[in-house]
Amino acid sequence: MYRTTLFSLSLLILFTLAGCQPADDAATAGDGADLVLLNGKIETVTNGVVEALAAEGGRIVAVGTRDDVEKHIGASTEVIDLGGRLAIPGFIDSHGHFMGVGDARIQLNLRETESWDDVVARVAEAAAQAEPGEWIRGRGWPQDKWTAVPAPNVEGFPIHDSLSAVSPENPVLLTHASGHALFANAKAMELAGVDDATPDPEGGEILRDGNGRATGLFRENAEGLIHRARPAEGTPAEMRKMVELASQECLQKGVTSFHDAGSSFATVDFLKQAADEGFLGVRLWIMIRAPEDELREKLPAYFTRDYADHRLAVGGVKISLDGALGSRGAWLLEPYSDSPESTGLNTASLDMTRRVAELAVEDGYQLCIHAIGDRANREVLDVYEDTFEAHPEKSDLRFRIEHAQHLHPDDIPRFAELGVIAAMQGVHCTSDGPWVPDRLGDKRSEEGAYVWQKLLQSGAKVTNGTDAPVEDVNPLKSFYSTVTRRMTNGELFYPDQKMSRMEALRSYTIDAAYAAFEEDLKGSLDVGKLADVVVLSKDVLTVPDEEILDAKVDYTIVGGKVAYRAE
Repeated sequence: MYRTTLFSLSLLILFTLAGCQPADDAATAGDGADLVLLNGKIETVTNGVVEALAAEGGRIVAVGTRDDVEKHIGASTEVIDLGGRLAIPGFIDSHGHFMGVGDARIQLNLRETESWDDVVARVAEAAAQAEPGEWIRGRGWPQDKWTAVPAPNVEGFPIHDSLSAVSPENPVLLTHASGHALFANAKAMELAGVDDATPDPEGGEILRDGNGRATGLFRENAEGLIHRARPAEGTPAEMRKMVELASQECLQKGVTSFHDAGSSFATVDFLKQAADEGFLGVRLWIMIRAPEDELREKLPAYFTRDYADHRLAVGGVKISLDGALGSRGAWLLEPYSDSPESTGLNTASLDMTRRVAELAVEDGYQLCIHAIGDRANREVLDVYEDTFEAHPEKSDLRFRIEHAQHLHPDDIPRFAELGVIAAMQGVHCTSDGPWVPDRLGDKRSEEGAYVWQKLLQSGAKVTNGTDAPVEDVNPLKSFYSTVTRRMTNGELFYPDQKMSRMEALRSYTIDAAYAAFEEDLKGSLDVGKLADVVVLSKDVLTVPDEEILDAKVDYTIVGGKVAYRAE
């Protein structure tokens, strides 16, 4: 324990010279630090490797040698001997859907289904236990990964008859793995007032068979036709459960901060309540997603960098300009190789996008636009370039493109030139990789699909994440994908674009923090920053590739407190 005396001031000077100084006098008073980590390989990301760290009052107060940091141990300090294990900054998932992570835990998990028959069987089991009229929901079905093409099918997608037969009294809504399409049974379509004559909404499509009959597949904006039959927001009890389950899953997997890619104002209000009441386990940075009129009215009042001691920030505005590649909704410059009559879907008007860009600049928000296809990415870059030129007084807006999965070679250098952040997901590359050449052809795939190194070498910031619940929120899976580009079939997806281990770690820490204007707060283990730390069972920076996925999270530390401890 220290006292504010001439002796302690001398120690302050010595610590400063050693590069291991307390953040302030308060950090050296009372019963010492709250938490001390000793005997580890602590990768600070910005200032090399140290063996010990101390945290007090939620912040890092010392990093350095064991001798340096042991001085911060007091009677009430929790001391963790790392035993040589790797400690890194807490993972920052820079693109996911937080409430969706929790919601996915309370509906059917269809991610590992192997066939349409498997999906139908799971729905039949749920319908047998459900009350008549009760909605049955599921998420994650991946038709491109099934072992057999459904029969009958349209464009490889099933037809609802077999599903409707096992659930005649229950509306069924099954969200595609990408989140950019859903499948509905006859009862859901009946409740939604949808029939074979219902027109396609702008930016969406009801998939029909050769006779014009609705198959049950709804792409992009057409999803809203079914969603309107079921209230989008859950009850307060359901929403609390979603928050608790999402927090639990993130913490168990080492995620301490999460960029939520699109929540309503009402959901933000609820998440503020969660932060106030202490059941929001991770730090959230939220993108608002709402109609233009509502954005215009409410944006000024919602911006915040620090709510509930950095537990929640609202700093982004989300728009989706196209759909997903898997559902052929990504907006392309040239037609799909496996569907030459289609170039995908533009899901938001460019005029509206430009108006919202002006709103974002006016109210201090980052604009975060979902763009997957090369046409969508080009259009977004054009909007951003025009917006930046109209506001030369704004030199550091850090607008983002969410996904940036497929780029035309001419547009790759524009990210760095404009200062646009590519918020990408490593695991999408290896998850989608086996069928990407089917959609784009080999030439377009090699030139512009998931081109991390081309972006990095041009000087762009590239961040990482999972798009959970589209993929597992586990950052180690995305880290592995990023450094290997090894697909589930064992092949490598254009491996020249893989990141180094440190590049991948930066994409999940300091660069992700930068993407939210939080690099002075988190993303590295430096004195004065938030004490968000993850301790891993294996050194993922050095072990052979095949051992990365064997690594486990032993501790997740948020604000200097152990939020998850492996048993």
